[in-house]
Amino acid sequence: MQHEIIISGFGGQGALFAGQLLAYAAMEEGRHVTWLPSYGPEMRGGTAHCTVIVSDEEIGSPVVHRPSAAVVLNNPSMEKYQKLVKEQGYLLINRSLINLPTTRADIHAVDVPASDEAVALGNPKLMNVVMIGALIACTEVVTLDALEGALASHLPERHRQLLDLNKTALRRGIELARQKMVAQTV
Repeated sequence: MQHEIIISGFGGQGALFAGQLLAYAAMEEGRHVTWLPSYGPEMRGGTAHCTVIVSDEEIGSPVVHRPSAAVVLNNPSMEKYQKLVKEQGYLLINRSLINLPTTRADIHAVDVPASDEAVALGNPKLMNVVMIGALIACTEVVTLDALEGALASHLPERHRQLLDLNKTALRRGIELARQKMVAQTV
């Protein structure tokens, strides 16, 4: 199986780190993976994004045109990527910051108040990790154990004291997404 994922937000929201974390987790599971970041002037306040492909087989190209999942952290990302998610794919929306409606009925839209949850956890910078937790709840692209292992191995030294809080943010994202998916089926 192959998962093609786009993670997008403003520069500074951690979209690129979220993609790296996902890629490292996939590598820990022995999967094939690509991570393609978007660098440039957008890293300082504009829209920054990355693509991650996780596959059980070799990956022919790191380019993603029709993602199976998009994690959108702000309104410009919602506008740009909602229309690209393939049918029956997942659109994970940071509903704390995005006020645009979901316009497609052929995808699974999962609203996660990630910024609000990160603040409630005590660190607004954890919003991206909450969203990655929600992503794995929906797609099962990697396991929680692999993500926690990737965090332990790749969290920058200056943030090591936040390891447990990052793990809590992952679990909270999983919980929020599962609640939302159950509510949508009722």
